[in-house]
Amino acid sequence: MKESVREEPAVPPAQGEEEHPSLALANSAPALPGGHTVDLLGTPEQANRWLTQRGLAPVDAGMQEMCASQLRSMREQIRSLLASRAAGLPALPAAVAAVNDAMTRVSTAPLLQWDEKSGPHRVTPHPTTAILDHALAALGSDAADLLTGPDAERLTACGSPPCNRYLLRHGRRHWCSTRCGDRARAARAYARRTQPRTE
Repeated sequence: MKESVREEPAVPPAQGEEEHPSLALANSAPALPGGHTVDLLGTPEQANRWLTQRGLAPVDAGMQEMCASQLRSMREQIRSLLASRAAGLPALPAAVAAVNDAMTRVSTAPLLQWDEKSGPHRVTPHPTTAILDHALAALGSDAADLLTGPDAERLTACGSPPCNRYLLRHGRRHWCSTRCGDRARAARAYARRTQPRTE
């Protein structure tokens, strides 16, 4: 049974994460050797920290579990789209709909409300919800740009099991980090040494 670890790993960003926050979101639950996973969005505080580090939320946004859950759900939808694109397969309609919904959910102005006590007035949605909606819209828009732009041709999955991250390939490099590249080379060298010789 796989064990889930909550502390943040010392895993460098995969190639392309700094230009595409949606790629960083897709990679925010890295699989580590030994069957461990680390969820960088596992708690509301971690989700808030992750968004803050990317300029998508203030430090004191006050994320709740509902917000962290929505962010984790968006991660899975974007991962699905990246996997489809990297494998050259059709995307799941639900994943496309989730990204489109995130991009269109954000209101550009306070909404009109009308009630007996106040009459007509403008209302801004709950601040934390609005922060999350704007973050999800930015991430959804970035994912759409990544999937339809020139970087899409370079999108690939890390070629070093058990890693589950995606990256933008440069040259022949198919690993998200030096650590994964070293692990893949070591596995190939081991396989060559242990392969029975044929005469």
